[in-house]
Amino acid sequence: MKDDPSTVKGAETLILGEMLTLPQNFGNIFLGETFSSYINVHNDSNQVVKDILVKADLQTSSQRLNLSASNSAVSELKPECCIDDVIHHEVKEIGTHILVCAVSYTTQTGEKLYFRKFFKFQTDEVFLEAQIQNITTSPMFMEKVSLEPSMMYNVTELNNVSAGSESESTFGRMSYLQPLDTRQYLYCLKPKPEFAEKAGVIKGVTVIGKLDIVWKTNLGERGRLQTSQLQRMAPGYGDVRLSLELIPDTVSLEEPFDITCKITNCSERTMDLVLEMCNTRSVHWCGVSGRQLGKLSPSASLSIPLKLLSSVQGLQSISGLRLTDTFLKRTYEYDDIAQVCVVCPYTSPES
Repeated sequence: MKDDPSTVKGAETLILGEMLTLPQNFGNIFLGETFSSYINVHNDSNQVVKDILVKADLQTSSQRLNLSASNSAVSELKPECCIDDVIHHEVKEIGTHILVCAVSYTTQTGEKLYFRKFFKFQTDEVFLEAQIQNITTSPMFMEKVSLEPSMMYNVTELNNVSAGSESESTFGRMSYLQPLDTRQYLYCLKPKPEFAEKAGVIKGVTVIGKLDIVWKTNLGERGRLQTSQLQRMAPGYGDVRLSLELIPDTVSLEEPFDITCKITNCSERTMDLVLEMCNTRSVHWCGVSGRQLGKLSPSASLSIPLKLLSSVQGLQSISGLRLTDTFLKRTYEYDDIAQVCVVCPYTSPES
């Protein structure tokens, strides 16, 4: 870890390896699961800093939650020392969740500094639990309980346990439901690829399917119940969604590198977009700013290759993209889109 340029100085003494460090986009977490994270702020300078305030917020599509255990500032942090915090959150919403870690502190010269880190995870899969209760006075045989998904989703039944080549119901071989007994049936829903890529299509309230229940009474008479279409609130991405299709993990100092951005029109109107690229202190865009991207229809996407370079080593944040809809004169700002590790490709000879 000492030789790894993407590792924080002194991290090997903390056993804070690559397996324990969150990447900027760290995959999916399922609805109902508890997200837990260990936050470590390390002073790798040779100066004592004061009034350190560490704040961890979780931004969902509908709200911003403060997950910090304490909102009071630490008086001072000596060199090679750390501030630790553990946060927990039970995921109750679908869509993209962004963990925002903000740190503010004061240097020895009295200068107040501030920085943020963003970490994203997605909840694409949705779990549906259906509770079935026998409210009659006699036992009944449950012939079928299934979920018929809508055209936007694929469904996986989670009511069987695989034992080798055979599959057995979690309720046992005799599928009887006694009077006043209740069973929980579980299903996993996932958007089909052609709809998952079109954020505007699944925006707002969407139909996920309906339950089909078939049973027999103790005299062999068959009964059937089919629910109305079940609905859920799909995640929203605003009018325009910008995501990354291609980005390198590590790049060389002052050498251009390529990324590919995907722009999706999530609104219900056609947009005429202009792309502006604003340089930051460490990251500089290559190419012409103010480029016309043309008209983008509702739910349509556009992939754009871009080139940039970094003039500062270390972990650098890619920021400064601006999209303007010329029809409404509305500008959408995209900062901290991703992070890259910038290393020097030259090594000085040993004396």
